[in-house]
Amino acid sequence: MPVKDSMSTAREAIEAVMRCGDVDFTVYNDFSSPDTTAELELLSRNLGFRLVNWADRTDHPSPNYRLTLQDAQRRALASGAHLVIVESDVTVSPDTFLRLEAEVAEGVGMVAAVTVDEAGRVNFPYLYARRLRGQAVDTRKRFSFCCTLLSNAFLSAYSFDLLDPEKQWFDVSISHRSLELGFRNRLLLNAPVLHRPHSSRPWKRLKYTNPLRYYWQKLTQHRDRI
Repeated sequence: MPVKDSMSTAREAIEAVMRCGDVDFTVYNDFSSPDTTAELELLSRNLGFRLVNWADRTDHPSPNYRLTLQDAQRRALASGAHLVIVESDVTVSPDTFLRLEAEVAEGVGMVAAVTVDEAGRVNFPYLYARRLRGQAVDTRKRFSFCCTLLSNAFLSAYSFDLLDPEKQWFDVSISHRSLELGFRNRLLLNAPVLHRPHSSRPWKRLKYTNPLRYYWQKLTQHRDRI
């Protein structure tokens, strides 16, 4: 789980993951404020998850999603495990990981849980799923990393060391790469997770409220490179 401030949602997201049972859980603190860092360190001691403070390991400015993905991939491959990415604005259920894992079969590269708002309505980034039916479906649409399992087979086939260092976010490129390598990507429709979009980077909400200002910042400040 990458974390960048927004401690109220991050705390809820972390506590929800810890209720999922015996998981090898790492939180990546991406240059959060000193107050957030101190609270994450306290939570790590109290709840027992691994905390990586990127400020202690690199001088590369936030966002450090590429470093996070590379480190998480190495840990997963060393353990012979799948990798589940949960964003800090997502709240999972106690059985979410088991439901994701149940969809892993030969040839499956990624399994994502559909996201919903507080009213239970499918929301961004899976608005296209509103018209889908069934418990789980294969899709060639892009995936987000809101709550997504990357199978060990896919992790073994594609090194995240190859990710473009000029980009900041990799959800789209990695989900496309899975398909290019011949894997199937499955979207789990009957095990939704709560998503509060962009809680850690509120400026990104401008995409929906003030798109002109969003794209101006994206262009002039080189933000949100996908």
